[in-house]
Amino acid sequence: MRDYKVLNDITKTIRKDIVSMIHNSKSGHPGGSLSIVEILTALYFDEMNINPNDEKMENRDRFVLSKGHAAPALYATLANKGFFDKTELNGLRKIGYMLQGHPEMKNTPGIEMSTGSLGQGFSVACGMAMASKMDNAPWRVYTILGDGEIQEGIIWEAAMSASHYKLDNMVAFLDYNGLQIDGKVEDVMDIKSPVDKFKSFGWNVIEIDGHDFDQIFAALDMTRETVGKPTLIVAKTVKGKGVSFMENNPSWHGVAPSDDELNKALYEIGGGLNE
Repeated sequence: MRDYKVLNDITKTIRKDIVSMIHNSKSGHPGGSLSIVEILTALYFDEMNINPNDEKMENRDRFVLSKGHAAPALYATLANKGFFDKTELNGLRKIGYMLQGHPEMKNTPGIEMSTGSLGQGFSVACGMAMASKMDNAPWRVYTILGDGEIQEGIIWEAAMSASHYKLDNMVAFLDYNGLQIDGKVEDVMDIKSPVDKFKSFGWNVIEIDGHDFDQIFAALDMTRETVGKPTLIVAKTVKGKGVSFMENNPSWHGVAPSDDELNKALYEIGGGLNE
């Protein structure tokens, strides 16, 4: 049985790590990192077959953060899972340290793909899922897209390919928070209904509240019952989730909090395993 108290405590710890490391580096993307914390927690602390003590085990599940600018969320998740020491979080975006501004696979334990150019991570995830199919392997592939990211044309070529090759071992989450760097997604380049779009491309589509563990896990269970189609989980989220002055505020897409703002954010997030 899942311990939801533990999972919720983990999300608080990860959120505190996110705002702390971005404050420390004076650079980073808090808004879109905070919005995917529950999804990452569900994947890394329950769903995926992974082992931080054997990060390259052959049949591990793979995760690709296609919206690579949300790297602080992934780094905090990996550190709390035990892939590397949490002191590494203090070196975010600093010269000579491991954690780059976007995920980098050669030198960072737990990172499966270097991402940052929007759309490319999703394409690589499709390729990974195809490789698993070709090898008759049991491992699955998970990825997270941004809603602004799906304005990229490369997304739709990959979506078409995943459907054509019946990649039912692939699960994509859409971080559907409605905001991107320049404002509302609908104002920058309206994506209309991603549900209808992905369905028309042959995907199984599930809609959930991206901050509700019950809905996240129910959706993940459904993906294992889906045969012959990749799955998109459209997760309605809040950009900047957990910090009132960051929530639904596009100006926090790529801004580091000040000392006072950090203290306020940590107070609002509260609780957690590292208290």
